Amino acid sequence: MASEDNILELKHITKLYPGVVALNDVSLNIRRGEVHALVGENGAGKSTLIKTCSGAIAPTKGEIVINGKSFSRMTPLTSVQNGIGVIYQEFNLVGDLSVAENIFLGRAIRKGIVIDRKAMEAESKKILDSFHIDINPSTLVKRLSVGYQQLVEIAKAVSQNAQVLIMDEPSAPLTDNEVESMFAIVDQLKANGVTIIYISHRLEEIFRLSDRVSILRDGEYVTTLQTSETNKDELIRYMVGRQLKEVYPARSKRCIQKEVGFEAVDVTGNGDENVSFRIHKGEVLGLGGLVGAGRTEFAEMIFGIREKTSGKFLLNGKEVHPHSPKEAISLGIGLIPEDRKKNGVLLGMSIENNINMPIYPRISRGIVIDQKKEKEIAEQYREEISIKTPTLDQLVKNLSGGNQQKVILAKWLAANSDFLIFDEPTRGIDVGAKQEIYTLINSLVEQGKTVLMISSEMEELMGMSDRIVILSEGHMTGELSKEEFNQETILKLASKERKGVR
Repeated sequence: MASEDNILELKHITKLYPGVVALNDVSLNIRRGEVHALVGENGAGKSTLIKTCSGAIAPTKGEIVINGKSFSRMTPLTSVQNGIGVIYQEFNLVGDLSVAENIFLGRAIRKGIVIDRKAMEAESKKILDSFHIDINPSTLVKRLSVGYQQLVEIAKAVSQNAQVLIMDEPSAPLTDNEVESMFAIVDQLKANGVTIIYISHRLEEIFRLSDRVSILRDGEYVTTLQTSETNKDELIRYMVGRQLKEVYPARSKRCIQKEVGFEAVDVTGNGDENVSFRIHKGEVLGLGGLVGAGRTEFAEMIFGIREKTSGKFLLNGKEVHPHSPKEAISLGIGLIPEDRKKNGVLLGMSIENNINMPIYPRISRGIVIDQKKEKEIAEQYREEISIKTPTLDQLVKNLSGGNQQKVILAKWLAANSDFLIFDEPTRGIDVGAKQEIYTLINSLVEQGKTVLMISSEMEELMGMSDRIVILSEGHMTGELSKEEFNQETILKLASKERKGVR
């Protein structure tokens, strides 16, 4: 393909960190007007590569060519000036500003020297209407759910009229209906001549949207394929260097016990009303529903982040009243949260510190920490769940998203929690790491632990759960046994009419 047909060329991009080669001599061409997928396991270098394009980081060496102009590095300003827009996997919104103010952040519409908020709200509404999402542009972003915040991110990027739009896991927090709306936007952008670089761990999206797909593994370029000429199994082999035998690994034994590990009785609070269910020891109970159904809010009530207004929680048959995460942890409850960077890890601290955080009182004498024990525990779980890092002293902020998630899991395993709540456990995680997390969940219930799993991925919800409870607008609308699992039934129970946040 002649160079003039490429809108973006990455030539010999290398990025070195102390002790880590994040990218090693990666070269990649993006054709004008195509949807080009970028796939690979967590830690493969995808996010690092796109950050060199957006100017968020400078490559150690290499060349970036956009529309024939060559740069040894980009800055955020030169990136925007040259038509590159990015939707990052982690949000880049200001919670105390409105939806419209976020969409036009740094580009406010003015009437003279005065910001014209009405004009910005009117323009924002046009963009949001194209998503078929009913959100009031004057709403503060912090009042929106995670799913709606992601849609604001997409609207913000679309409003900048980028020539190259990089989308890093844009569908991760979205429901099926919202994903379809986002697909329609991608199709429309492509029809308008916009080039899309699409990063996703959901391979069905790759086949739905992309013209070509490039694979990275361990910081190196593997190959580029015509999407129409490959298949899921081939992509997985290139990504992980091995063939995955099954998506949802079978458990080695039937685990469900008669004893109830956790029970909610007529619980009301934070938009949820009269929710009741039981989870047996050795069981995975799936909690399904659309964005805004109240699933995360319910989990946060159990973990003491939010207060319930009525009803009861029983743990191992005894009523409990966790008023804070600290109390919940002391009761043997662990939460793997939906937003791992905000609520799951301490980004500026080491892997070793994060893993040992909930158990420091146990491995300390007074204020003196048993450093040998601290290191042994961290090393044990690094090995058990394959946290990819050259050293346990590595700061968690320098890990890939999947490895950050593994650190959270290691923390609760070290704390020996009996009741684990997984809120979107594989959000933004590649297929190989998903297998490892699924296997870990199976090992937990095989040990007799109690698991509540919230997931917006229908296949994951059905593939990993023993039973599924469905919420819609805070109400429990159904409970299904394994034999009753059916995608249509679950969607029907979850899809009561919803209105946007106003």
